[in-house]
Amino acid sequence: MIRRYTPPEMGAIWAEEAKFGRWLAIELAVCREQARRGKIPRKDLRIIEKRAGFSIARIDWHERKTNHDVLAFIAAVAERVGPSARFIHMGLTSYDVVDTGLGIAMRDATGVLETKLVRYAVILRKLATAHRETVATARTHGVHAEPTSLGLKFALHYAEALRNLHRLIRARKAVAVGKISGAVGNYAHLDPSVETTVLKRLGLEPAPVSTQVVQRDRHAEYLTTLAILAGSLEKLATEIRNLQRTEVRELEESFEKGQKGSSAMPHKRNPILCERVAGLARVMRGYAMVGLENMALWHERDLTNSSAERIAIPDASILADYMLSLMLRVLERLTVNTDQMRKNLDLTGGLIYSQRVLLALVGAGMTRADAYDLVQRHAMRAWEKGEEFRRLLASDPAVARCLPGGALDACFDPRYYLRNVNTVYRRLGIPL
Repeated sequence: MIRRYTPPEMGAIWAEEAKFGRWLAIELAVCREQARRGKIPRKDLRIIEKRAGFSIARIDWHERKTNHDVLAFIAAVAERVGPSARFIHMGLTSYDVVDTGLGIAMRDATGVLETKLVRYAVILRKLATAHRETVATARTHGVHAEPTSLGLKFALHYAEALRNLHRLIRARKAVAVGKISGAVGNYAHLDPSVETTVLKRLGLEPAPVSTQVVQRDRHAEYLTTLAILAGSLEKLATEIRNLQRTEVRELEESFEKGQKGSSAMPHKRNPILCERVAGLARVMRGYAMVGLENMALWHERDLTNSSAERIAIPDASILADYMLSLMLRVLERLTVNTDQMRKNLDLTGGLIYSQRVLLALVGAGMTRADAYDLVQRHAMRAWEKGEEFRRLLASDPAVARCLPGGALDACFDPRYYLRNVNTVYRRLGIPL
């Protein structure tokens, strides 16, 4: 992933130095367990523990000769260890090391993501609480529909964030596994209890059954989980982008001192962070497809997954972290224009209260079909002629008969539409 989109903590997990460090930790853990069982002399284990290390430059040098990264790594370590290195990687296959190391990396990556996702959910919960009674215009098909609560909008995204958190926890459990079962997963050259003991020390579960590799449905679950998370972030980013449009201006990304919106137009204040999130979500969906494609391998394995996931898994992890960072920044500094929300609520001259009028007429004894036709007739005139909807209704004798006095005016109270939103808050456990 390019440096611009790489948060330091997540980037460190996927750095080459960290990857080889995990490989070395796995090899050493196996050596220690084998020494405990009397398979490796104690004096050789002490030498291995003292001298084992690596230089990325030497690994690269060996890989140019061998065209095999794990053998290159073992050769670079062996140079430092000397004759005792003959006990390193004994009975293992490459993907005992690679997949176990990958399991550690994905486990640690989900830990970073979980921390930020919790922060993201907390901010949404706070916004939902703060704006529970902030009346806003709900839109369907991009057209004004009825009044709603701005807090309810945030509550929707809060609930989705909780679902993403649950998905991420499930994905972590799926990928926090390893294998030390040999070339085709049959434990021919290592006792299965070695795997159990070593993986426990590394904080992983053993795959119940594996071939030469841990099965890629686990990695597909991880990547699709990140893609769904990215889609949820894009969903909120798209809502903010739409509400920042000049014609709307209900929500806005912060615009910092010294920030520039355009090289040509000094007035521009663009929702660039939300747009970036929306663009990166497209990339994330591509990585999810890679994960799904990698599930089907020939027999006990082939290499078609390897090249693709070397890019997809680290990059998806880094991008998910970066996208969460962007949305945290957006929400922490979000501008909420409540005055503009009120203006937009009145933009259609009361058309957004049409269903309330319809139901009031039906409740007063008019048939639904007649009430619908009456309300729609006046609504279309108000829409096309720009006349006030309430005035048109008030001048209709049929409405006056059914809704005398202040009954019609009561239909145009936006607070009416918030009377039951507490149900949502109680379901989500948000304090009222």
